[in-house]
Amino acid sequence: MIIEHIVGNLRDMDAGGRRLDPVRIQWFEAGKRIQRRKSDGGLDLAIRFFKEGQRLQQDDILFMDEERLVVVEIEPCEAIQVTPGSLYEMGSACYEIGNKHLPLFIQDDVILLPFEAPIFRWLSAKGFRTEKVEAKLLNLLNTTVQPHGHALEGEEGGSLFSKIMALAGK
Repeated sequence: MIIEHIVGNLRDMDAGGRRLDPVRIQWFEAGKRIQRRKSDGGLDLAIRFFKEGQRLQQDDILFMDEERLVVVEIEPCEAIQVTPGSLYEMGSACYEIGNKHLPLFIQDDVILLPFEAPIFRWLSAKGFRTEKVEAKLLNLLNTTVQPHGHALEGEEGGSLFSKIMALAGK
């Protein structure tokens, strides 16, 4: 079966008594435009998205009929959890992680990123409250590199980091 678009999401739709048939993926597979998968119920799927930047989300419905809903299930993985104590610390941690071009997820007021021991040690050494956890990485922060300048405070075009730091300093 070829899947070219997402039907909906369980957040917005009632299953209507249909059985859920999960398709399990890893967090890094959510952004792949072309992939082959098999649901837990044995349904073979070829996912083929044409739109650039389309990303699978937890509980996306890929197929539905009268009996079942084929839904995306993002598997948990080892992750680094950074628990910021303030908006300033949140901005600083996101800036430091983003500066290393690492995938970054913000969920339930914590920062999550895939576990890598050197990064875990580095964040801990920088004084951030870190913990190794098992988590579903669901809310990827859009980290597409945008052109940026180094405008002075108050000038048009300041970086996101400078804007966050300015807000935190008030």
